Amino acid sequence: MNVQSLIQQLESIVADYQAMAPRAQYKDLSDLPQHERQALVTRSVAAINRISGEHSAYANEVKRVLKELPYLHTHTPSIVGVVKALLDDVKAGHLQSLVELVHAETFADFLDMAQHLADTGYKDAAGVIAGSALESHLRALCAKAGLSIDFTKPDGTIAPKKAESMNSDLAGANVYSKLDQKNVTAWLDLRNKAAHGKYAEYQAGQVSMLIAGVRDFLTRVPA
Repeated sequence: MNVQSLIQQLESIVADYQAMAPRAQYKDLSDLPQHERQALVTRSVAAINRISGEHSAYANEVKRVLKELPYLHTHTPSIVGVVKALLDDVKAGHLQSLVELVHAETFADFLDMAQHLADTGYKDAAGVIAGSALESHLRALCAKAGLSIDFTKPDGTIAPKKAESMNSDLAGANVYSKLDQKNVTAWLDLRNKAAHGKYAEYQAGQVSMLIAGVRDFLTRVPA
């Protein structure tokens, strides 16, 4: 998560609202062109959902405001108020802590599932699930560090980066060490073997080591 980028997005919305206010005769900006107010609200709602998540307290407050104040001129100041609250919390570091906690709990659930499968003799399914949790974590780390998770093909189309490419980018950006990079490469290799039916090329003990290693990695390098 590139926090400074998030702050700039929110500050831009607040600044536009503050620039509109002196031009308006009324506090709700109702005498300004509708398209300007609608654009401001649309940007606000999109930023809130994108940054905090569609089920966050900020997003839920927006839903409440839109339901109770359905007319544009009545909900514009309130929604911008939610943007300001989110901006203050992002600056204070609260949002990043929340996102990291949610990620940690989600990935822990997947790793618990993988461990249960490994313990009951399903090493192949366990390897796939643990590896998928790792790849998801790499994507979250890229988002946190402001690194791209996509690339442009020669024909101009956009495609998601492979997990190993993200691993290389993250290590290159010093998000984690070269030793971690080597471990991630090995874990991804085991995941790929499990996902492509090469079951004889690894043992159940290695899957358990994968799960333990990924769990430690997620704890030390939160997204």
